[in-house]
Amino acid sequence: MGELPVIKTRRKGRSLTQRMLIPSEEMVAEALRAATPGELSDIAEVRRALASKHGADACCPVTVQRHLVQISQDGTAPFWRVVDPDRPFARRMVGGPERIRERLGGEK
Repeated sequence: MGELPVIKTRRKGRSLTQRMLIPSEEMVAEALRAATPGELSDIAEVRRALASKHGADACCPVTVQRHLVQISQDGTAPFWRVVDPDRPFARRMVGGPERIRERLGGEK
């Protein structure tokens, strides 16, 4: 899409800085749609790919989690491809771990 990424520079360590991508909900949704159907992808890898795509060193994990919760409520993208149903975070998704397992199984 034609969306401009938000990248903030922040301190990391004593003398280093890090360029942190603050992704939009649409950026996260696009990454979810690109994930392999029927397989659980690593959310950390999705964040790394987003950061790399937009020229940042990292992608904000808190922002990604907030977007995942919103996406699960709106049903705009396949969030179940990156949320591990065995992790506590899965309980924050609409339908919880059971829905994630059901949707993953339905894509196989």
